[in-house]
Amino acid sequence: MPKNTIQFVCRQCGAEQPKWLGQCPQCGEWGTLEEAPTLAASSKSASSLLRSSFAGQISSGLASRPTRLSDVPSSEQEGRASTGIGEFDRVLGGGIVRGALMLVGGDPGIGKSTLLTQTAGSLAKTTGKTLYVSGEESAPQIKRRAERLGSDGGDNLLLLTEVDAAIIAGAIEAEKPDFVIIDSIQTMVHPDLDGVPGSVSQVRACTQALARIAKGDGVSIFLVGHVTKEGAIAGPRVLEHMVDTVLTFEGDRHFSQRILRAVKNRFGGTDEIGVFEMRENGLIEMPNPSEILLSERPENAPGSAVTCIMEGARPLLVEIQALIAPSHMPTPRRAVSGLDIGRVQMVLAVLEKRLRMSMANQDVFINAAGGIRADEPGVDLAIALAAASHMRDIPIDKAIFAAGEVGLAGEVRAVSRVEIRLAEAARLGFTRAIVSKRNKKNLGRRLPENLYVIGVENLFEAVEAALHKPEHHGG
Repeated sequence: MPKNTIQFVCRQCGAEQPKWLGQCPQCGEWGTLEEAPTLAASSKSASSLLRSSFAGQISSGLASRPTRLSDVPSSEQEGRASTGIGEFDRVLGGGIVRGALMLVGGDPGIGKSTLLTQTAGSLAKTTGKTLYVSGEESAPQIKRRAERLGSDGGDNLLLLTEVDAAIIAGAIEAEKPDFVIIDSIQTMVHPDLDGVPGSVSQVRACTQALARIAKGDGVSIFLVGHVTKEGAIAGPRVLEHMVDTVLTFEGDRHFSQRILRAVKNRFGGTDEIGVFEMRENGLIEMPNPSEILLSERPENAPGSAVTCIMEGARPLLVEIQALIAPSHMPTPRRAVSGLDIGRVQMVLAVLEKRLRMSMANQDVFINAAGGIRADEPGVDLAIALAAASHMRDIPIDKAIFAAGEVGLAGEVRAVSRVEIRLAEAARLGFTRAIVSKRNKKNLGRRLPENLYVIGVENLFEAVEAALHKPEHHGG
């Protein structure tokens, strides 16, 4: 039997300690050190099967002796493989790089397996052999999902229901697939370690083994990762450092919209997002998400204002809704959905103090429609206008768009990348935009056609511009 040594690893930052401590010396978190047995250097056991899959890398000489940088083949020169899903390719930076190790995280039931099943079917049909490994579902379950999604993949899509890392490595060595999907890394077990699946030592050892396969054999591997209650990917923090790309799949299960974003990407930027809609037949791409998010906006309804948030480099128009009603409770309610409750409370306080809108005895409900999370400062102005509109029972013209940060003195401050926001608003037919005077001044003559931009200094001017019909559109 191989002899193991014991270390204690912080599940937050991955720091190793020779003994248990209540607080991690590296990151300062309490109660995060877990016992993690590691193999002794002389250990020889079932891992020989894992090491055999790396023999090609060692025998080629690439891993055993220095190589000229100019002689190393570039994965970029070989091109990228398309997933067959445009929004997915956008987030990856143009497609899948050969030999990349990618981690996809998200809440349970959010659609990770759906996305990767569709990806596996598309890759198997158009690009190369794909191996789908599941440690959570049976082969018939996966087949039923693939048939429902129309992603059977033909003869190039292989299934393996297994959790043993040595057997998985052997299957990869025997089948030589171009792409591998591991669903999920927290269910995998390294045969030479005693820890339970999902423990720090098991997750790290299995990821290391798969990383060596990806880099040694040029196999592109997707890992599915569970998330914790706080929304972080479960397992040691070092897991995110071991992979090339970290993707998060976000959304509210009560809404159909889903957002895929890159938190880390060694082969591209992290300023792109992919937007999908979950339907019965799978995930559908949303190349024009703003149009869909505003499609159900009511007309002539007080308490509705439209703003634009930036998801990476992508603008999304979002409807902010407000409902204010007399309260029969000693402490009036403040209910917020899809927004930062702290910022909402601050904006309401500014309205009370600067515009004399008393809400002390009112229940206030503020919502970002469509299940989108809109918590950047640029939505402050739309929150204020929606609340003022409902308080005065005057609807905001459906052609008005607003973007601005609200300060404690009631001033309207500039937002970043206002040109992109205005261009998106103009594309969807908005004819008037309310922004800060500084934003309008910096725009100069670079104003979108057919969009009249109103520059305001404070909330009073903004509310007057939004709730009163203009006499002209000049200047």
